[in-house]
Amino acid sequence: MTADTGPALYGREAELAAVSQLLSPLPEPVAAERVVRVAGGPGEGRSALLDRAARDFPGEAHVVGAARRQVPWSGARALFTALAPSGAAACRAARLARGPDGIATALAACLAGRGPVLLCLDDFPLWDAHSRAAFAAHWRAPGARGAARVGWLVASAPGRPLPASDTAPLVRLPRLGRASARALLDDAAGGRAGHAVAERLLDEAAGHPGVLVEAVRRLEPGVLAGTAPRPGTLVDDDVLGAVHGGLLAALPVDGRRLLGVVARACGAPDASGRASEDPDRTDVGTALARARSLRVPIETLDGLVAAGLLHRHGDALAFPDPFLRRAAAAGHGDRVHDRRDRRPTRDRSGTDRAVASPALTGPPDLPASSALTSTSALPSSPAHLSSSPLPGSPASPALPSSSALPGSSALPGRAALPDRHERHRADRLGPPPAVRARSAAARGRALVTRGFAALAGGPVMDAHEAFLQAAKVLRDREPAEAADARFLAMEAAWAAGDVGACLAALDLAPAVPGTERTFADGLRAALTVRPDRARTPLSAVVAVGAVRDEPRLLLRAGSAALVLGDVTAAARLHGRALARARAEQRSSLLPRILEHLAYAELRAGRYARAGHTAGEGLRAARATGQLNSAAHQHAVLALVASVTGEGPSVAEHAERALAIGRPHGLAQAVTLAEWALARAELGSGLAAQAAARLAPLVRPGPYGGHFALRMLAVPCFVEAAVASGRAAEARAATEEYARWAGFGIDRPAPAQLARCRALVAHHGEETSRWFGEALRRHDDGGNDFERARTLFAYGSWLRRRRRPSEARGPLRDALVTFERAAAEGWARQARAELRATGAPGTRSPDPTALAGLTPQQLRIARLVADGATNQEIADRLALSARTVDHHLRGVYARLQLRSRVELSALVAAAGTGTGSGTGTVDPGRGPRGQRAPNTWVQ
Repeated sequence: MTADTGPALYGREAELAAVSQLLSPLPEPVAAERVVRVAGGPGEGRSALLDRAARDFPGEAHVVGAARRQVPWSGARALFTALAPSGAAACRAARLARGPDGIATALAACLAGRGPVLLCLDDFPLWDAHSRAAFAAHWRAPGARGAARVGWLVASAPGRPLPASDTAPLVRLPRLGRASARALLDDAAGGRAGHAVAERLLDEAAGHPGVLVEAVRRLEPGVLAGTAPRPGTLVDDDVLGAVHGGLLAALPVDGRRLLGVVARACGAPDASGRASEDPDRTDVGTALARARSLRVPIETLDGLVAAGLLHRHGDALAFPDPFLRRAAAAGHGDRVHDRRDRRPTRDRSGTDRAVASPALTGPPDLPASSALTSTSALPSSPAHLSSSPLPGSPASPALPSSSALPGSSALPGRAALPDRHERHRADRLGPPPAVRARSAAARGRALVTRGFAALAGGPVMDAHEAFLQAAKVLRDREPAEAADARFLAMEAAWAAGDVGACLAALDLAPAVPGTERTFADGLRAALTVRPDRARTPLSAVVAVGAVRDEPRLLLRAGSAALVLGDVTAAARLHGRALARARAEQRSSLLPRILEHLAYAELRAGRYARAGHTAGEGLRAARATGQLNSAAHQHAVLALVASVTGEGPSVAEHAERALAIGRPHGLAQAVTLAEWALARAELGSGLAAQAAARLAPLVRPGPYGGHFALRMLAVPCFVEAAVASGRAAEARAATEEYARWAGFGIDRPAPAQLARCRALVAHHGEETSRWFGEALRRHDDGGNDFERARTLFAYGSWLRRRRRPSEARGPLRDALVTFERAAAEGWARQARAELRATGAPGTRSPDPTALAGLTPQQLRIARLVADGATNQEIADRLALSARTVDHHLRGVYARLQLRSRVELSALVAAAGTGTGSGTGTVDPGRGPRGQRAPNTWVQ
């Protein structure tokens, strides 16, 4: 075939005709843009179908794949680069895509006066999340959306659901018929396949084009011609691993492990001892029992079924594709294929698709070598394990792409294949020759480089996967680097809050002798909640770090101290690591070291220091482009601001932390940010809102908070739950917290446990006894802020028991500590409690505090000041009296008032009663016209 005829398609005439019929012609005007979905498994030729559809389309057509560098909006930018007449126009379109009308406005700017246009989006689920969401919203929007007539052809593989509307037509690619498979075989083998070998290949490949092509490629010329002895199986596990390895490697680690367990259970006897007659089917109970025995999480089973990788029929699980089962059983998901090899656009004469091009090459190579770099997970995770610069520093040039195909001079003894097949897709059918020719060390270091890029600014579980594969590749030849990669994989999983993935990384291979082995043993014991076994090895790591000056060893020792709960030692070790990194001018290490140090200061209750350290870490993270580190620094700053009572600052930092942490899977940063928002609400008297926010964080399991943080948030939850009438939940959380505090890994925990027991106690004598116990234990806890919270809770309880004279002492002590810590929200509550006891000299509420009310609350407060009853207010505002009472209680809680008289006096002092003067407060505005702080919190 000539270049003008386009890529060869075998047995896809019906599917191509269906696509053409659905997309052409596009009437003018169209009521809505047409979207057609194409689904096909690895190697089944969906990319070739897109290329051919683009070539056959009567108008303008573009094929766009996922960008190699996954950054926000990279997919949209690639598309608009193809459509726009200039680079400046493409940039404008990309900016418009982020606006209110999104993709529709951007398309109108690019395609004005043009049409019809066919846009083919290949491997769309591998595009960045921002682009996927924007295009999905565009497709689901009703009515005409573009200035030009546009048709969409969107392709995906199984296990990667398409976000297009379910009503969009779906074209599935079936297996090839015998005649089409034979034609493909003749093309792939160059007509040199013997008759018997060809028949066996056709039988074993079962019409799968990618499997057939890969099997031909792997056969020696003599075996292919039938002149040399044939192996027992021509389509072996290596062939299937090359075809399906990319799909399996893209799965989350738990999902891939569970899929392998199910695959190996297929055909095995069930619980009754009967063996299944279907090799692709197994009993659910058998598979799950095997998974539990191997410590493989089973929560991903529903996701595998939903993705179509498994079918469930009653109590049976079945693989829809026998080849996928064999690849999963052989563990070929451990082969990481580069799924981001996409040229930004392709013209319609490209021939680099699966069925069109039987031979195999692959993506441009990654850098051939890259030293293991220093990084770590978020604070409280283990430290960075090596010391060279982060990704982004100059790397060695990529290896040139090999053009040597079977039969070429580079690989003698193989049958030659046509040159037009050299640019075949590696993420379909296996790594290219250039990648296979690399040494294990070069491939492993390239994977480490990829992992660092994801750890710095991408999804952390992508980093985990890359590091995990690097550890396997480097295990035999570079054991020390493999150990570093293994710890880095564990750190990435720690940041994601995935205990199973952490253990999988630690269990990958025996650690090299020395500190690494001790550190791994201690972490494994800590992750499996065996603190008695973790204490000795982790203490040894801390002791070794205390006499060393290497930053990576100091970070490791500091992390071990954090796991043990020795925050004083952790702060000291991380401070030394910071000094050494600055002395050695290792700027890429600074954000991570400052993360650890800020977290250690936070745990020690030194909030001012923690805020200063996190601010410095945020600046360092921005300077070095480490978004994930910046997210954690924002979370720490939000938690510090929740103590000082700076509501807008809490909301701003928490919002920024969540904006990065949620899409990147940073469970640790997300938990800290949500905790900060809840603590700010609790400090403002919004106990019910704080309890609702904290409840998911303290819940165990995959949908709860980060495993290393959730117990630390329990005292806040207990306090908020008791104050909002959720006493049963508070008692259950207290009992779980008691078991955790018994491990002795958090110094303030015994005092906070006693406070929790006092809050949930049934009898007055029991409450008084527990508050006394809490105050005694605070003397050893070293956290003044938590001691002040206990004093405040105790004084408030005494005041409610009508013992005001006894309450004044604890409340005054709490107020002094809150003011010293600049915790204005807590200090405001303490002053209100002191006023309620009748203490002389207590400051009245600041009239500007009215700016913190919502517009509705402020209207009600002004009507109360005018002397209106609740019913009169309800009639005037068209509300129910019950709603008015609810708002009024919120006003009292926020302003720390007890009566309508106090509220009237405060409103009068602010000047809101007359609506004039300098003290006038506009609803929703501060005293100087600023937006009220509550509007920061959604």
